[in-house]
Amino acid sequence: MSTTRTSSELVELPLARAAELVESGDVSPVELVDACVERIDAVDDQLRAYITVYRDEAREVARAQETMQRAGHRLGTLHGVPVALKDNIAMRGLRTTAGSKILDGWIPEEDATVAARLKSSGAILIGKTNMHEFAWGGTSANPHHGFVRNPWNPERFPAGSSGGSGAAVAARTAFGALGTDTGGSIRLPSAINGIVGIRPTIGRVSNFNVIPLAWSMDTVGPMCRTVEDCALMFNAIAGADPRDGATPNVPVTDYTADLRRGVEGVRIGVIPDYFFHHLQPPVERSVRDALATFEHLGATVVEVSVDNIHGNISAQLTIESCEPSAYHQRWLRERPEDYGDDVRLLLEIGEMHSAVHYLQAQRYRALLRAEFLEAFRSVDVFVCPTLPFTATKVGEMSVEIEHGVEEDMLAAIMQFTGVPSLTGLPSLAVPCGFDDDALPVGMQLIGQPFDEARLFRLGAAFQEATDFHTRAPTL
Repeated sequence: MSTTRTSSELVELPLARAAELVESGDVSPVELVDACVERIDAVDDQLRAYITVYRDEAREVARAQETMQRAGHRLGTLHGVPVALKDNIAMRGLRTTAGSKILDGWIPEEDATVAARLKSSGAILIGKTNMHEFAWGGTSANPHHGFVRNPWNPERFPAGSSGGSGAAVAARTAFGALGTDTGGSIRLPSAINGIVGIRPTIGRVSNFNVIPLAWSMDTVGPMCRTVEDCALMFNAIAGADPRDGATPNVPVTDYTADLRRGVEGVRIGVIPDYFFHHLQPPVERSVRDALATFEHLGATVVEVSVDNIHGNISAQLTIESCEPSAYHQRWLRERPEDYGDDVRLLLEIGEMHSAVHYLQAQRYRALLRAEFLEAFRSVDVFVCPTLPFTATKVGEMSVEIEHGVEEDMLAAIMQFTGVPSLTGLPSLAVPCGFDDDALPVGMQLIGQPFDEARLFRLGAAFQEATDFHTRAPTL
């Protein structure tokens, strides 16, 4: 197999196109792996998007897949395509650190279900991506493996906790990646890095052998450059898993089947006093323009009221404090010095919450979910910003959103992503604009339970009508 494409041309291919070229024999798996490794070697010293790169292992798998293909055997729809995994997702026989010092020497004996399913689909796992330590943070400023940086401007942060996955995909070092999302850790770096990422309905994707943050909100999802790419990866990992009792036996579908159906007649809900409150001007402008694009395509925008939405940040921070502190209790007592200062402090704070705080936050979750399910009687999806600001400078822990007031970044960053996290609803992050510094802006499409297909359909229609997803950082 051979191609006239250079390595720099190959890494610019969308995942779906790369998979097609491998299937047709126009591009080989080895060529794709070599192109990604060459790109990693060129840019990752600056970005620190990876903790581990599987150069030799990936090439060995790629050569084996070429042999299989010559014999007429194809593993699946991702055959020969290099992808990356966040480093809290276990891979058998290969170090998995969760971005920590505590797990630095952990060698899992079993794959995470999502890793096994990607392998079964033919994906080649090229490396493990850097992340906020134990996924407990939104900046991906990792004291053990380096601060991840934003490919659009390496002086800016990539968000988190799946910042390495976001930066790796945006920088064209992998065709897709898996992240994990508790309070926004797929959607935030997708927005900040100008790519697509989905937080599935809670339980739609297995968490087996994934290091938890807050288990009642954790989920795994793909991060890619296009909605179609994201849907292809989602096809490979979605579905019930007997090893994860939280995955209900709800049928899956082909999430690429409806991508060309358009949005005619779709009712898009907005909550004006929340979705367009407390935003940097470029974020508000970009999301409003996106809504206008949807209307031009045939959708209808409907204003909706959700009475108790304003309490979501407090509830999320409570749950996302208590559950990690419970998981880390023994390590926190035996090895406190091995945590980064920021994560250790958050874990210590989590132990100060009472059972009453935690239970009231869980009661609030049930209330908010009921209110959103009721609102879905009058709309099909919701659209809002992914976060209220664009990428801040690396290392900053405060942000200015409006009126020159500095505020805590961790609370501000979850203004919108907390809603799907608490309610368990699916949410797709899609790039929808840029600010005056050419930094990406993202929007969220929030759907009904197990209705990821509709989110992909709307996201694909938006990308068909716009070009934000086609732009690339100039590293």
